[in-house]
Order: sequence, then structure tokens, then C-alpha cells
Amino acid sequence: MGAAWNSTPLEVLYNVLGWIAFVSWSISFYPQVILNFRRKSVVGLNFDFVVLNLTKHSSYLVYNASLFFSSSVQRQYRKKYGSDQMIPVAANDVAFSIHAVLLTAFTLFQIAIYDRGHQKVSKIAIAIVTAAWLSAAVCFFVALPHHKWLWLVSCFNTVQVVMTVIKYIPQAVMNFRRKSTVGWSIGNILLDLLGGLTNYAQMVVQSIDQHSWVNFYGNIGKTLLSLVSIFFDLLFIVQHYVLYPSKEKAVPPTKVDVVSKESFLISSENPHSDIV
Repeated sequence: MGAAWNSTPLEVLYNVLGWIAFVSWSISFYPQVILNFRRKSVVGLNFDFVVLNLTKHSSYLVYNASLFFSSSVQRQYRKKYGSDQMIPVAANDVAFSIHAVLLTAFTLFQIAIYDRGHQKVSKIAIAIVTAAWLSAAVCFFVALPHHKWLWLVSCFNTVQVVMTVIKYIPQAVMNFRRKSTVGWSIGNILLDLLGGLTNYAQMVVQSIDQHSWVNFYGNIGKTLLSLVSIFFDLLFIVQHYVLYPSKEKAVPPTKVDVVSKESFLISSENPHSDIV
């Protein structure tokens, strides 16, 4: 048996924060899906981002579902961090991962059926995704003989952290090179920031209740996910409101195309923001 909550108010706050994070992050997927449907086109959507995001959320789902549902993984977690430690994955984490995988897969379906123009997934993105899944496969065969399931799901957690870092970089670089955020929605980033902050606050509440900070390094992936998201969201907000305010003259489409072709993993037209 694991640890129980010491404070009912803190337990309630923990759940409220978790579901706020779930709602914030989940809503952020829909603007792009709706836009694709209305336009019957995915021209301007970053295909590389969608592919990287599917790998990120799929690996995060493996981690969250395993740690939340598997008694074997939970036993190994408590053996490593202490029998009195609470499992650092909540129901909202699993719900978010399932929702994220489904919405990202649906976006890929839209890419397959709608007008794509001349856009395609870059070889760099394909190489990164292939390397990620090959690494996961190697980890599986290493873990199998000795049933090191906690170590295995931690490998998947590492994959999702790496994917999270990579997927934000192209948008930040594009904004910097264009000196503009025109054609890119700040609303998605504000929702993403709210999700990251509440997700981190949820972990703080659990630590306060348990008088232990084990859940921060016991679930380093969730910790890094929140911190990386918050860092890039703040960077995007500074770019949008301070460095390149929207009142600036829009960048001509031809110039956007030139910059886009030079940027790593960036679409050739009308870039949209990356959301967790």
C-alpha cells in the first residue's frame, strides 16, 4: 500500500489543479483542427511538429498509463523511492495523454485528406522520430530479461521530454528571424502556459502534503515537461508582446517563405504555434 493524503483540502486542490491543466492543454489542440476543417487545407501547418508531437504524446501515454495502472511498475517505484511515497501520476495525466494522442493522430488524418500544397515531412523529422522509437525498442529488449519495467517506462518518459524540447525550437527561431509573430496565435500559448503552471503547482501541492520532494525527481519527466513548457511559453510571450508586437507591419509572404525554408523543421507558409 502506498501513502495516503494527510490533508483533504490539499487533496482537493491537487485534483482541481490537475484538471485545470488537463482542460487548458486539451483545449489548445482544437483551434488547429477546426481551422483545418474550415479551410479544407493544411497548408501552413508544420507537418514536422505534428509528427514529433505524436511521438512525444505516445511515449508520454506509455509512461503515464504504465505508472498509473501497472501494479508491477508501482511496486518497483515504491521499492526505489520508498513504500510511503505516492505514485506521481494522476488520473488527469492519463486522460490528457489519451486525448493528446487521439487529437494529434486526427490532425495527421487531416494532413492525409486535405490539401497539402507542396509541403511534406522533412527528412530531419523522420530521422528524429525513427531514432526515438529505435531507442525505445532497444530499451525494451534490455529491460525484458530482468523485468526492469520502471526503468523501461522512464526511457519513454525521457523520449517525451526530448521531443518536447525539440518541437518548440522551430517556432522560436522563426519568430526571431522574421522579427514578427504575425500569423501565429498567442492564445494557444497562453493556454499552454496555464497548463504548465497548474501542472507544476499540482506537484508542489503533493510534496507539501507528503513532506517530501521525491515526486519531483521520481517523475522527472513531468517536472521537466512543466518547466520546459513554461520556459518556451514565456519566451513566446516576450517575443509577441515585447520584442515583436503585433502592431508591427506584417512580413510579406515571400519573405516568410524564404525564412521558413531556412529554418529547421518549419513549414513554408503561415506558421502556427506548437502546443503540448
